[in-house]
Amino acid sequence: MTSVDVELRIPKNDVENPEISIVIPTLNEKINIAEFISWVKEGLATLPVSGEILIVDSSTDETAEIALELGARVLKVPKRGLGRAYIDSIPHIRGKYVVMGDADCTYDFRELKPFYDAFMNGATYVMGSRYKGSIEKGAMPFHHQYLGTPITTWILNRIFGSKFSDIHCGMRALTLNLFKDMNLQSQSWEYASELVIKSVKLDANIKEVPVKFYKDRNGRESHHKREGWLSPFKAAWINLRAMFVYGTDAFLIKPGALLSLIGALLTLSITFGPIIVGPFVLSIFWQMLGAFLFIGGINFLFLGLSIRQLVTNPRKNYVNTEKLYKYNRAMLASLTLVAFGMSLMFPLLLAYLLAGLKLTDTSVWRQHLAITGISLTMLGATYFVNVLINQSLIHFSDEAGK
Repeated sequence: MTSVDVELRIPKNDVENPEISIVIPTLNEKINIAEFISWVKEGLATLPVSGEILIVDSSTDETAEIALELGARVLKVPKRGLGRAYIDSIPHIRGKYVVMGDADCTYDFRELKPFYDAFMNGATYVMGSRYKGSIEKGAMPFHHQYLGTPITTWILNRIFGSKFSDIHCGMRALTLNLFKDMNLQSQSWEYASELVIKSVKLDANIKEVPVKFYKDRNGRESHHKREGWLSPFKAAWINLRAMFVYGTDAFLIKPGALLSLIGALLTLSITFGPIIVGPFVLSIFWQMLGAFLFIGGINFLFLGLSIRQLVTNPRKNYVNTEKLYKYNRAMLASLTLVAFGMSLMFPLLLAYLLAGLKLTDTSVWRQHLAITGISLTMLGATYFVNVLINQSLIHFSDEAGK
């Protein structure tokens, strides 16, 4: 980023050595910005440390001038989306702790102490929750309050194993170190989901605190209303996209483990020929289905582990998988699986050659045995490749960290 992109404006009565930074993107908020800054100052006055207000502004009105006059630092940036505004702010944040939110007085920034107390109790990511706090009547449309937010929160919690109650709350806080480690990529509304997801993936110490949420005031219209009725649905869609992209491993690891388990049970149970289970005859076709599920599930599982290695805290995952991918032992295991699997295929190959390149009725049990052999051979080959992938990820991560 060049100096043409951003311009930092410093007020005359600038705060020195702030411990906490209130970082707020703004777009044409002149109606409420003065009252908002007054609220923030009230909130900061309740804390035992000093704090700064950093307004990341892309307005065409007087928002920046009002904020600067009232003692806030102003970072002027082009209009490029909420996520990009936060990305632009990172080099200019001086506090150890960062509180995010909106400048429209819908969140009560007079109540900063719960966030600060959470930090003092060890939290590195503090999520506001309107559902644990209060929502003023008329502050949220019905479909947001009772459908959109609860449903998307439930989806994210299911994918990532988290316990959030309000993933779309605009008031949240985190340490500056964690903010930098997140390497935020989202340019627009989906930044909110990316922050939540990466707080989980980076193993942050997460706490929720109740917040108050008020309806728009002084005739102000929300950004969603300004951009049209489709805006909330677009925001929901791109937030879901963020969940799915950053949660790819969740769609692979557990489903892959389940598919491979079902496939293994089905394949192995018919290894020596058809079996009868009640009215069902589990024949070679069922075994082929089992082999398909087993091989597909194993590939899902290993792919998910590799993706998790790439997109989460590397050291955390190396500890989780180091036994699985320990090079010498893993290579020996994979080669053993390949050799054993091929040995199970050999009786069918021999019978096929002796029968003049034909499969006869007497070779049925050998066909069942061979399908199990193919499954084990593929397991060994897949394991071998994924050991190499894992070792490459560790190697290149270590090289990048030097």
